[in-house]
Amino acid sequence: MSYRLLLEVPARGRRLFGIALFACVCLLALSGGAFAAETPRVVSVGVSGNEHITAQYILGVVETKAETELNRDTLQKDIEAIYNQGFFSYVDVDLRPEGEGVSVTYAVRENPVIESISFTGNTVYTSEVLMKEVFSQVGTVFNRVFFRNDLDRIQERYHKDGYVMVRIADVNVEGGDIKVRILEPRVGDIVIQGNRKTKTKVIRREIKLKEGDLFNVVHFRHQLGKLQALGYFEDVNVGFDAPEGQDEVVDLILTVKEKKTASIGLNLAYGTESGVSGGLTYSDTNLMGLGYSLEVGFDEGNEASYWATLSSPYMDRSTYAWRVGVRYNTYDDRYYYYKGKRQFEFDEKSLNVYAGLGKKFGRKEEWSWFLTLRRTDTSYSDVHNAIPGYVDDLTMWEGVNMTAELQFTLDKRDPYLPYSKGLVWETTFEQAAKVLGGEFDYLKYWTQLRYYLPLNRFVDGIFDVDNLWTEDSPILLAARLRIGSSTVDELPAFARYSLGGMNSLRGYDSRSFEGSNVILGNFELRVPVHKNFTLVGFYDVGNADSGMDWGDLHDDYGLGIRVKTPFGNLRLDYAYGDDENKTYFGFGEIF
Repeated sequence: MSYRLLLEVPARGRRLFGIALFACVCLLALSGGAFAAETPRVVSVGVSGNEHITAQYILGVVETKAETELNRDTLQKDIEAIYNQGFFSYVDVDLRPEGEGVSVTYAVRENPVIESISFTGNTVYTSEVLMKEVFSQVGTVFNRVFFRNDLDRIQERYHKDGYVMVRIADVNVEGGDIKVRILEPRVGDIVIQGNRKTKTKVIRREIKLKEGDLFNVVHFRHQLGKLQALGYFEDVNVGFDAPEGQDEVVDLILTVKEKKTASIGLNLAYGTESGVSGGLTYSDTNLMGLGYSLEVGFDEGNEASYWATLSSPYMDRSTYAWRVGVRYNTYDDRYYYYKGKRQFEFDEKSLNVYAGLGKKFGRKEEWSWFLTLRRTDTSYSDVHNAIPGYVDDLTMWEGVNMTAELQFTLDKRDPYLPYSKGLVWETTFEQAAKVLGGEFDYLKYWTQLRYYLPLNRFVDGIFDVDNLWTEDSPILLAARLRIGSSTVDELPAFARYSLGGMNSLRGYDSRSFEGSNVILGNFELRVPVHKNFTLVGFYDVGNADSGMDWGDLHDDYGLGIRVKTPFGNLRLDYAYGDDENKTYFGFGEIF
């Protein structure tokens, strides 16, 4: 005997029931005209044809009982109820005159006893693994209802692990042998469309899925998150197409909508004592569609900078990221600080040339390393208002410095979200060595932790403001902690840790605090008030000094505004420090 798993109530059973009922009524009519006009009563109810399934179990689902009136609709429901128990391939009813009524016998044909269960087409899991999801056992009567649940569990196992396209293609029952065919679709063609500027290879390197691979939605979602995180596209859509006549193949169609990646940024800062400073930056994060990043810019003021960098930021376990750059700094009337006090003023010039290389590692590629070689040539002039003894130290720090900087990064942020959520940890070692061709020897080391925590679930029960913040634009608590030190008590002036300015202690001038040790904490509460408008409350605390007194920390607080524009995230901060208030205007976040 061979049949499909999913059967309906046999039509033959319904037809025979009608014939039997008609014959029964005729027989009763022949036995007496008066009785023929009455509804027959059920004298007894039984089962025939069952071998392994007890009559008690079968009759437990029927509504027809002895000493009740015979009802054709009820009998039909009984047939379907017995059949739906799953143990039978055939169910019918036999009606016979008995005494002053009718005997009802449900005739059944049991499914075969299971002799074997086998799988074909399965490559993700072995048959032994799949059998752990099957409750049906060899030696028991095959039950199609129970086995359908077994198949649901098998499919759920696939889907839970990301293989959402896998399905049960066919189930055949031949005698006691059950054969299950599983369809695991493979990726056919991968079509990328919509990219006019971005090279296809730049997109494909983010999509690790290859022709012939099994489609896994978990892995693919991760790849899409990385693709969207590039910032090259406004939208990324995914479609699927099954080639005609090829059930085991599915084509992947990836449609991207590009956005402008080149922008001009404006930076402005104003202090009640320091006055106005600022500059311009031109950047393109997808230069020539190759995924390269170019940045050229300048800042003017007491501290002037001119720079140009070119980098290829993409990295994985087999592909190296790289960057090269040059930066020229001039600083007029820079203050030399010792233990937080100004000692004298001087002018500084430095030329910084660097090149770096890095790569990811680890099973999930959450870890990365980056090595940067740097050459810095520094000179000083116009020293004035000096305290005797310190000028000599300053002149000793002139010259060429050669360093090797090694950074390790752990990035555990969720790649699928349009905002930062999670943790980023960085640890950096900077070694200056005369053996590299420089004039200085020292080791600096610092670590930095950034953490981003959405607060929607904490505030939804407190505030009832519809559409103010959403899953894609939540209230966000952002925090950064940086701690650093060195192997020498007094680092050269150009190598010291420094705090102050728009990216550290916002209530103080740039480089207000310097030294061989540093500690910094930045805390921001980012509250969306419109889809393109965010309010920020912030608090900064820290210090940089050579003989660090961890109890002598400086802090500031303030308010900020973030506005989404076609050129990037516009930033305006107003900070309250100890001695003066500062206003900053620019693009991007502080961290």
